[in-house]
Amino acid sequence: MRHQRVINHLGRTSSHRKAMLANMASSLIIHKRITTTTAKAKALRTYVEPLITKSKEDSTHSRRMVFSYLKDKEAVAELFREVSPKVAERPGGYTRILKIGNRIGDNADMCILELVDYNENMLKGEVAKAKTTRRKRPTKKKTEDVTENVTAAKTAKTKSKKSEEKAAEANETIEESAKEE
Repeated sequence: MRHQRVINHLGRTSSHRKAMLANMASSLIIHKRITTTTAKAKALRTYVEPLITKSKEDSTHSRRMVFSYLKDKEAVAELFREVSPKVAERPGGYTRILKIGNRIGDNADMCILELVDYNENMLKGEVAKAKTTRRKRPTKKKTEDVTENVTAAKTAKTKSKKSEEKAAEANETIEESAKEE
């Protein structure tokens, strides 16, 4: 049984798989987007995202570690020069998988794997939205503000009910005085 065997071997030997993922990661970093099968894209995501995280710290050690995975000087230079400053604020999730249907020849499930901060079409939509971060529990100050708002709303409702009752009483007295005349 394959219990806790999380790596997808992709039908390749270990050396072939490592070479293929290094080549695909270099292409992704240089071109910012590649078209591949969904299985390869999911395997590549787990391969390339730790490398992007390592590139946030530009040191000789991190460059050598990334080069040991990519084996391409141009890709390493591109990663540290252009990609890492752009993703410096992002706490992870540097890639996006967009499914595009099945391949005609063998009906394989195809997708586009791209770096998130380089898709101009989706960035236009994100500019309109406010930048959201991870949710946190509300602090005491926020809960106090909420309770104050709730109590203020309740008092406003009771005041409006009282003013409606006074207006109804005034209308009744006006009607009674009109009947007496």
